[in-house]
Amino acid sequence: MLKNSSILITGGTGSFGNTFVPMTLKNYNPKRIVIYSRDEMKQWEMAQKFEGDPRVRFIIGDVRDKDRLSRALEGIDYVVHAAATKIVPTAEYNPSECIKTNIIGAMNLIDACVEQGVKRVVALSTDKASNPINLYGATKLASDKLFVASNSFSGTHTTRFAIVRYGNVMGSRGSVIPFFNSLAHTGELPITDIRMTRFMITLEQGVELVWCAFDEMQGGEIYVKKIPSMTIVDIATAVAPEAKHRIIGIRPGEKIHEQMIGTEDSPHTYEYSTYFKILPAIHNWSSDPERINGGIKVKEGFMYSSDNNSEWMPVEKLRSWIQKHKNKIGVI
Repeated sequence: MLKNSSILITGGTGSFGNTFVPMTLKNYNPKRIVIYSRDEMKQWEMAQKFEGDPRVRFIIGDVRDKDRLSRALEGIDYVVHAAATKIVPTAEYNPSECIKTNIIGAMNLIDACVEQGVKRVVALSTDKASNPINLYGATKLASDKLFVASNSFSGTHTTRFAIVRYGNVMGSRGSVIPFFNSLAHTGELPITDIRMTRFMITLEQGVELVWCAFDEMQGGEIYVKKIPSMTIVDIATAVAPEAKHRIIGIRPGEKIHEQMIGTEDSPHTYEYSTYFKILPAIHNWSSDPERINGGIKVKEGFMYSSDNNSEWMPVEKLRSWIQKHKNKIGVI
């Protein structure tokens, strides 16, 4: 599907974009990939990696600017929406800025994609959008609702929107593994709460889930990858086995456990071999055979959270992963 196509990724200089671009170039050989973001320095640094590759283009712009989005989307077939204000405490203290990017930005992108005739759009979501307790999660829930409902716009447009949702990305900038790694030399790691659990997904798995959504979506689906969980204590032990742990308490807006599918979504959720799919509750789309596509409906009251997961990652496996990827952790 993506072969010989034109793809744009918003917020493309982030951890996801730095993995999505080389993987997609290698596996699909698209005509071009446009990185649309607002940080000129990150674009300059990323451009060095793809110097001489005419398929990779860069456009400075903000998802808050609809006119700039519309210009950038001319001739684009597929869009990955990765731009977001996502640091939980930052969003708590700067709520209006988070709303402008995560909600208004989503509205701008939807309108611009429809106007420019983009074929399919996949938006990146987060576990924090499921029963949110912080502003970041609330804005991403609103964004998810916007992308789902946009499939029912009146008119003849053919643009389709879907969502992928996952939790803690292993080794990405600003995440817990590089944070612990940066403090390992001190012999002490700060632990928010010993009960805390987190889902574990690699950037490569996140990219593959986006590919799956592009290939399979009918419009309005939320794809949730099946991934293992770990306790925060085990993550700390994998990073620095000899370090002591100091309990500091959870940050404003932080959850003890990550949740990607709530019980309220169970009537519309279907299970597949490697992922779950939450279908839209509107327009009876959750009973549409093309959207179900062979899935098995989950039991009533089903919930997918990091503490009730059936799959857990051993400390040794994470430690091995850290050793293998030590030069990349926290870099992209």
